[in-house]
Amino acid sequence: MLDDVTKRRINSLRQILVGKLPDPKAQVEQITNGLIYKFMNDMDEQSVSMGGKSTYFSGKFQKYSWKNLLDTKTSGVEKIKLFSEAIEQMYTNENLPELFREIFKNSFLPFKDPSTLNMFLKEINEFHYSNSEKLGDAFEYLLSFMGSQGDAGQFRTPRHIIDFITEIVNPQKNETVLDPACGTAGFLISAYKHILKQNTKKNLGDGLSASDRKKIGENLNGYDISPDMVKMSLVNMYLHKFTNPKINEYDTLSSEDRWNEYYDVILANPPFFSPTGGIMPHNRFGVSSKKAEILFIDYINEHLKPNGRAGIIVPEGVIFQTGTSYKQLRKRLIETSLIGVISLPSGIFNPYAGVKTSILILDKSFNKKTDKIFFYKVDNDGYSLGAQRNKQDSNDIPECISLFQNFLKQETGKDTINKNKINSENDFTYTYDKIVLKQTNNSKYEFKNLSEIADFVRGVTFSKNDRLDKETDNSVKIATTKASQDDGIKEKHLNIVDKKFVKNDEQYLKKYDLLISLANSLHLVGRITFVNKLYYKTSFGAFMGCIRAKDNMINPILLNYFLKSSYAKEFFKSNANTTTNISNLNFKTIGKLKLPVPPIEIQNQIVEELDDYQKVIDKNLKMIKNTEEKINNKINSIWSN
Repeated sequence: MLDDVTKRRINSLRQILVGKLPDPKAQVEQITNGLIYKFMNDMDEQSVSMGGKSTYFSGKFQKYSWKNLLDTKTSGVEKIKLFSEAIEQMYTNENLPELFREIFKNSFLPFKDPSTLNMFLKEINEFHYSNSEKLGDAFEYLLSFMGSQGDAGQFRTPRHIIDFITEIVNPQKNETVLDPACGTAGFLISAYKHILKQNTKKNLGDGLSASDRKKIGENLNGYDISPDMVKMSLVNMYLHKFTNPKINEYDTLSSEDRWNEYYDVILANPPFFSPTGGIMPHNRFGVSSKKAEILFIDYINEHLKPNGRAGIIVPEGVIFQTGTSYKQLRKRLIETSLIGVISLPSGIFNPYAGVKTSILILDKSFNKKTDKIFFYKVDNDGYSLGAQRNKQDSNDIPECISLFQNFLKQETGKDTINKNKINSENDFTYTYDKIVLKQTNNSKYEFKNLSEIADFVRGVTFSKNDRLDKETDNSVKIATTKASQDDGIKEKHLNIVDKKFVKNDEQYLKKYDLLISLANSLHLVGRITFVNKLYYKTSFGAFMGCIRAKDNMINPILLNYFLKSSYAKEFFKSNANTTTNISNLNFKTIGKLKLPVPPIEIQNQIVEELDDYQKVIDKNLKMIKNTEEKINNKINSIWSN
């Protein structure tokens, strides 16, 4: 676990560099060089203390020793010259192991300010190579600041999502593991830690022999096309006690050199981006395409051994796009390896991207034993889905893991779907709402699109400067997303604007209208406000929409119950167009929501029954509130005495 002192030192190093290097990736590269430089010195000093000799800083490289860099007699200009030359020349140091030479390959010092370098070296000097486990945690914390390379479709996978996928796939100590787009080696480190936990008696990993640990090191493999990412992976693995990590600079999609290498387990969050003109893959792929996400998934499926397993993060388009290669890939996966589809919320990669993703779980052996596929929708991953991603109590991941483990025992649940339900008629789509929710629509009543039973009215457009301080004879109140809550319209949050902004009478709210939030954060988009009481003339804002039940088609109170159901909420979230911070719905999309429509007489009976239930809920809520007030009053009376 990362201790506070080490965390503070990492933060301090970034603050020292930020004025010269605002790019987090550049900061990580320089801190990496500094740490490895210092650790080579620590190892040399340890060798000398045991009666040996300096290895790394010997011969013509002796002048670059850490001692000379920190010598107070060495001027700032001289330190700049020494350190800059050292990291540029270290790649040629024949006394360094190949791993270290690879780390320093193409390195350089991008600033020439003696003051900055002096502060940087002093902070680096506080790190020591005596505890590599702590250093490994520190380096992973440092890597977390790299965030994204959005232009390349690469977004750093949150640690808890990596560990979630690893636990689902469950790599074993004797299995070979690959990440074909390894980035900073997060999945490989997670697999290693998972294996340690599996083989623990009293202390972490004490059930593993020396030969077991050596074999695990040989079994963990990573490829990446970027030399910078290879460098980060090498350092990360090295600081987790892998002296000879198997990380290779390799173009997984265009090169055939490693095509004949197959693995027991593959874990990956491959790039979602295809460069202009596509990719030029060779002809050994099972699916014909030039899109990176398709090729990576096909590559992973092709390179699993007969009993192999995989966990892959994929962009949502992979599971529903209607292009030929997408359908061909999905069909191929169902036939060969797919056993699970886990939908993730859009905010997973915030603040770097609001891209919607899913996890595909492959298992070639279990696929042949079952006729079902596991589906699960993660709404909450233990963190808020806004830009800050603050930790919170709500977390669906433990339940998902438990249900999936039951599924592997062939204890089927409500969210397991027969493979034959996913066929050419639905383009082999894996989308949760189109597969799982569709299966639940076995009502005896006719289903109709929302657009058939209700009218839609667009809201009023006005700017912040158009708001009035008080009401006039020519003003009107406007309900926005802030004023429109689950339990009704909040008067204190209504805006006041000139009546001229209301273009027609349809934009004034009527009793039994339903307001829907069309632009909001993902967990709030689609929120319904039922207008069952109107005390004044009110309109509504542009980020809201009005759903108005058609007479004799649908009871508006029943429609309110329907639109607040889990089915409708899932539909809204799954079909929202999400950017970094905002999710959007439009009338065309929400109009496609299918609802059961009984005869109007039966609707009225259902509403009576539901209202009776709601009265019981309201009565108990009132009782709970009154009881809580009594508790608070009693505590306050004791406190004041």
